[in-house]
Amino acid sequence: MGTVSAVRMETFLAVARHNSIRRAAAQLHITEAAASAAVAHIEKQLGAKLIAKSGRGIALTEAGRVYAEYCRSILGLMHEAQAAVRRAETGRLRIGVVATAGEYVLLRPLVSFRDRYPDIEVGLSIQPRDVLFLELLHHETDLVIAGRPPRETALVVRACRPSRLVVVGAPGHCPDPLTATWLLRGHGSGTRDTTLALLDRLQIRPPTLTLGSHGAVLAAAREGLGVTLIHSDAIGGDLDRHTLEQLPVEGTPLDRPWHAVTSRTPTPTARLFVDHLTDPAQVNADAFQRVPVAR
Repeated sequence: MGTVSAVRMETFLAVARHNSIRRAAAQLHITEAAASAAVAHIEKQLGAKLIAKSGRGIALTEAGRVYAEYCRSILGLMHEAQAAVRRAETGRLRIGVVATAGEYVLLRPLVSFRDRYPDIEVGLSIQPRDVLFLELLHHETDLVIAGRPPRETALVVRACRPSRLVVVGAPGHCPDPLTATWLLRGHGSGTRDTTLALLDRLQIRPPTLTLGSHGAVLAAAREGLGVTLIHSDAIGGDLDRHTLEQLPVEGTPLDRPWHAVTSRTPTPTARLFVDHLTDPAQVNADAFQRVPVAR
């Protein structure tokens, strides 16, 4: 059996993402014939059917879904290997971050990091927690700032920073948070899962409204549309301006630290960023605390 090139893997992944030869070809700026030939070559090498017609389009077969997961990991490792042989100070750093941490936790340390290491190319992926940890497992991201990673994964918490989840609403709009509408983030959000678990512990079934993004939930809470569970980092200004107030709910506040997470073999730039993030002389009150890693 022959080998499959990285270019063909990239082409197959584009087809898998779009469920379309045409759209994949447009994204990659190649012809449809070239994209189709790349997939056909892989199928011939593997001796397995990876895509099948589905309605007017195509869909991955079970073999195609399995192979796509391997392609993500292989290509991620290839990019990671290229970064690993460069000097850390001139490499690339791919950071994944949940929306709340991206807006209220990461920005100031990131500014000082870029001032300190101007030759490092930094990229950000702002996604729900579950997506970020999947990207990290596939080596598509170097470091994630989010809640605690799932257990039984090959991910390592390098540092953490205290944070609390509190219930908030617009002043005067939610006298009883147990009967108010609870505003939820989209599926895959750790805060959403924690909110639903809290409602279960309280044994209540209030109305809920899913708004998706962190910003939409916060804006709706300010307007009095309902109450929400949110990181205290995100509402300091609102509490000062009295556009939101913290509401007393049994079982809250909840300790939910932020975590800086990498794979077991972090890239040099990820190590450098963790060193920066845990250095109070560089990031002041925004510093994380280093977590000992078991050998």
